[in-house]
Amino acid sequence: MKKEEKCPCCSGKPYGECCAPILEGSRKADTAEELMRARYSAYVTEHIKFLKTSATAAVQAEFDEKASIAWSRAAQWHGLEVIATEKGGKDDAEGVVEFRATYTANNEFCNHHEVAKFVKEADGWKFDDGELVGETPITREAPKVGRNDPCPCGSGKKFKKCCGKE
Repeated sequence: MKKEEKCPCCSGKPYGECCAPILEGSRKADTAEELMRARYSAYVTEHIKFLKTSATAAVQAEFDEKASIAWSRAAQWHGLEVIATEKGGKDDAEGVVEFRATYTANNEFCNHHEVAKFVKEADGWKFDDGELVGETPITREAPKVGRNDPCPCGSGKKFKKCCGKE
C-alpha cells in the first residue's frame, strides 16, 4: 500500500501518517484506539506478525499465524468503524474499543462487531481480549398467532381464514 493513499483504518489520514509507522515499528500507538486501527490495517496490508506482537503474551500463545494470513488474504476489506472507546488514553493502563469491521469473504458480506480490551504494558498498548457482539434478535410484543388459532381481531374465524389470509 502506498503511504500517500488513505489509511485502510478509515481515519481519513494518509496511510504513511496513520498506521504505517505503527505497523513498521517506527512509533508506538499512543492510545488503545490507535492500536485497534493499526491492527485492522495489519489485516488489510497483511502485516500478520504485527497482529501477534501487538497482543498480550496469553493471546500470542494462542495466535494462529497461518489462519490469520489465510483470512487476511481471502477477505476483501471494506472498512472500520470505531463505535465507542472507554479509557485507553495516553495516561490510562487499560482501555476498551468497540468497533465494526466489514469485509467480504467467500462471496458473503461480513460484519465483525467486537468489543476489544487493551492493556498498556511496559512496551506499549497490547490487545488483550475481544468479545463479539451479536445482532439483537427481533422480539414480538404480542404472542405469536398460529394459523389455526382464533383471529385476534375478534371475528371468530381462524387466523388463516381472516387476517392471516395470504
